[in-house]
Amino acid sequence: MSAPKKRFGQHFLTDAGVLAEIAAVCSGVPGEDTVEIGPGRGALTAHLLAFVPVLHVVEIDRDLIAGLARRFPPDRVIVHEADALAYPLCRDIPGALRVVGNLPYNISSPLLFRLLDQQCIRGMAFLLQKEVVERLAAPPGGRDYGRLSVMVQARCRVTPLFTVAPAAFTPAPRVDSRLVVLEPMAPIVPAAHSARFAAIVAAAFGQRRKMLRQSLKAYFGEDDWRALGIDARRRPETVSVAEFAALAAYTPS
Repeated sequence: MSAPKKRFGQHFLTDAGVLAEIAAVCSGVPGEDTVEIGPGRGALTAHLLAFVPVLHVVEIDRDLIAGLARRFPPDRVIVHEADALAYPLCRDIPGALRVVGNLPYNISSPLLFRLLDQQCIRGMAFLLQKEVVERLAAPPGGRDYGRLSVMVQARCRVTPLFTVAPAAFTPAPRVDSRLVVLEPMAPIVPAAHSARFAAIVAAAFGQRRKMLRQSLKAYFGEDDWRALGIDARRRPETVSVAEFAALAAYTPS
C-alpha cells in the first residue's frame, strides 16, 4: 500500500461513514459523467462506483495509479495519469461532467480557478480545508470575504455542507475539512468583461486594507466613482459581487 507523500499534499480519507456520505452527496450533483480528482488509494472511488457505472479518475502519483489498476476493473475506473492543474478535462473526457474529490490543500485554490473556466462542468463537490470553504461561501463584510469568494460566487452557487474532523484522515491534517458543492450558473459577468473583472478584483484585494480610491486608482477617478454611485472610501471586503461586476462593465460617459 502506497504511503502518503508530503510533496503531493496527500491526506487519505479513511472513515467509511464519511466516505459514504460524500459519495451520496456527489451522486446528486448535476452532470452525466463523473470525474474524481486525486483518488488516492481509491477509498472514495469504491463508494462512488455504487452510484455510477463508469468513473474517470485523474491521478498524478504513479504508485497510487498502480494500486488503482490492481483494485478496480479498467472498464469501470478509467485512470488518467496527469497533473489536475494542467489536465485538459473537457478535451479528454467529452460530455457534461460532475467533478468530485478530496483535494490536496496545496492545490485547492488554483485548481478551483482552473475548473471555473471549464465549460463542460455541470457541478462540483469537493472536500476542502474548512477555512477555504468558509472563504468560498463568505458574504461581503467579513474577513473571510476576498478574491476567492468574489471570483467563485460570480460563476457558481456555493453550498457548504458538513465538516470532517482530522481523525477521519491518514495522516491526520492539522485542520478540519468541509464538503462544498459548487453549481455553475449563468455568469454575472459577461465574457467581454471577464478579464477586466478579474483584474479589478485582484487589484482591490491585493491592497485590501486600503480604500477603493487607492487600490483602484489605475481604473477609476473621482468622477467615475460619482457616476457609479459607489463610495470610494469603502474597502474591498464591503463590495458585493454585483458591484464588482458593475465596476468591470463601467465605461466613462
